[in-house]
Amino acid sequence: MKAVALTHYLPIADPNSFFDIELEKPTPTGHDILVSVKAVAVNPVDCKVRAPKDKVEETPRVIGYDASGIVEAVGADVTLFKAGDEVYYAGDITRPGTNAEYQLVDERIVGHKPNTLSHAQAAALPLTSITAYEAFFDRLGIDRDGANKGQSILIIGAGGGVGSIGIQLAKLAGLRVIATASRPGTTAWVKELGADHVINHHENMVDQVRALGIQHIDHIAIFNDMQHWETAVELIRPQGGIVTIDDTDLPMPMDGMKIKSASLHWEFMFARSMHNTPDMIEQHKLLTFVAEEIDAGHIRTTVSEILSPINAENVRKAHALIEAGTVKGKIVLEGF
Repeated sequence: MKAVALTHYLPIADPNSFFDIELEKPTPTGHDILVSVKAVAVNPVDCKVRAPKDKVEETPRVIGYDASGIVEAVGADVTLFKAGDEVYYAGDITRPGTNAEYQLVDERIVGHKPNTLSHAQAAALPLTSITAYEAFFDRLGIDRDGANKGQSILIIGAGGGVGSIGIQLAKLAGLRVIATASRPGTTAWVKELGADHVINHHENMVDQVRALGIQHIDHIAIFNDMQHWETAVELIRPQGGIVTIDDTDLPMPMDGMKIKSASLHWEFMFARSMHNTPDMIEQHKLLTFVAEEIDAGHIRTTVSEILSPINAENVRKAHALIEAGTVKGKIVLEGF
C-alpha cells in the first residue's frame, strides 16, 4: 500500500521531513477494522508529533489523525461495522496513522460517515468533533440537549479546527457563544458558523466582554495556547469551569481560580484509546451523534481547503500552512 512516512523529525521546509513509501497492507484481528482511506485531514497535533527533535525511527513511521474511508475487512470480534461501510474517525496516537492507503483502527473509536458528506468533507471532522464534544459535554459538564440554554461560553481560538466545530456544538446546546478572532476572514468565518459575538484576542478581552454587558462567563474553552490564561481566570464566573487542550510551559497562577472555586479541565481526545479506557465506545457514540446532526442540517463541515493527492509533497504543504498559524477550519487531503 502507498503511505507517507518519516524517519527523522525535521523542519517542514526540509524535503526529507516526509517521503512517499510502499508498506505491507495490514490484516485486522480482534476489534480492529481495516479501512481503505479516501481522505485525511491535518491537525496541529500532526505538527507537534513531527516537530524537530533528536530522534530517528528505525522503521518508517506513518502519522495522521483524521480519516474518512470504506471498511475493507473486519476482525473476528467486530460487531459495529461490516465490509463496505463508510466510516470516519481520528484514530489512536499510539498506532500507525491515517496517512496510508489502508489503516487498522479499533471499531470503538469509529463512527459511520455522515451520509450527506463526501469523504473529503467528512475527514475534516472527527478529531475536532471529538475534542470539542468531550471538552464541552464530558469535561465542563454542559448538557448536550439544552438544559444549560442561555448560559455563556467564551471560545478562545474559535476560528481553528476545534473552535469551528465547537461553535456549532455550543449553539446546538443553546449556549450564547462569544468567539475570538483577529483577522477579517476569520471573524466572518466564526460569525457564519453561528457565534453570537466576536472579540479580538489581540486586544483586551476583559474590556471587550464587559462592553457586551457580561461581567463573568459561565464556561471558557481555550482552543489555542495558554497565553490568555489570566484573562480566562478573570472572566470565568465563580464556580465556573475552564477547559484547555494545549500543552503549556507558561505560568498558570491558580490563586484566582481558588478564590472563585473555579475548575480547570484538560481535554486530550486520545486519552480513551491510549489508555484503553472502559468507555472507549463513547467516541463511537459521539461520532454517531455528530453524523446525525450533520445529516439533519444542524452542523456543517469545517473543511476550508482540499489538496490532492495524499502524498509527501501535499502533507508537507499542509503542515507548513498550519505552522504559519493562519488556517481557518481544516485542511484536507484526498485520494491516493
